[in-house]
Amino acid sequence: MSILSTLRCITVDVTGTLLAYKGELGDYYCMAAKSVGLPCPDYKRVHEGFKLAYKDVAQKYPCFGYAAKMPNIVWWKTCVRDSFIRAGYDYDEETFEKVFRRIYASFGSSAPYTVFPDSQPFLRWVREQGLQVGLISNAEYRYQDVILPALGLNQGSEWDFGVFSGLEGVEKPNPRIYEIALQRAGNVAPQEVLHIGDSMRKDYVPAKSVGMHALLLDRFKTKDAEEWRKSGATVLPDFVAAKEWLTSDNSTC
Repeated sequence: MSILSTLRCITVDVTGTLLAYKGELGDYYCMAAKSVGLPCPDYKRVHEGFKLAYKDVAQKYPCFGYAAKMPNIVWWKTCVRDSFIRAGYDYDEETFEKVFRRIYASFGSSAPYTVFPDSQPFLRWVREQGLQVGLISNAEYRYQDVILPALGLNQGSEWDFGVFSGLEGVEKPNPRIYEIALQRAGNVAPQEVLHIGDSMRKDYVPAKSVGMHALLLDRFKTKDAEEWRKSGATVLPDFVAAKEWLTSDNSTC
């Protein structure tokens, strides 16, 4: 018997699983700076500055400022300003506002993202089998309302419900976000749900901890994949392989 026949719902991670970032962070910061007549910031310094700034702001105001009732745009403005300062670019307020608006608009559109070719067909196939599709992502509201629809991943045709950290106030790897997904699916039993993601820590382990099935996609041939397999995880290259695995008679996870 295939695992597919035992499932009522499949939940899927978004970034790294359904879609990926296109280009480099510096590309978008550079375009924003040039739009107001400034030279292009150093890519490496901006990238390192962003990593530190994002980590710091996320620790102070987790889930994109959910608990603090911080507006999404304020959260990102704090993060982007700190990114530039850490990279050595302390723009005046008027200049920064113009640069930030360009960056915020870019990352609230489909421009920086690319959908893997097998994502939409897989999601539609799952729904055609009579299963629900849920999205679980550490992302803010624009993923649900703007970005995913702009990329052709629409609620009602590719997915049924979403659990986004910026809207729920809880984020992966907290198992609670998976429990919310079970509730959204109609309080289905965890053993009737499969979660597909790309992170052992954020996807596989917490999903399994609440009783769900789980598998990992290794789209970028990460060096950690072999360790994931050794620890007992099912690791597949893409959704094409996942579909074959789901319909095979010996699929286990």
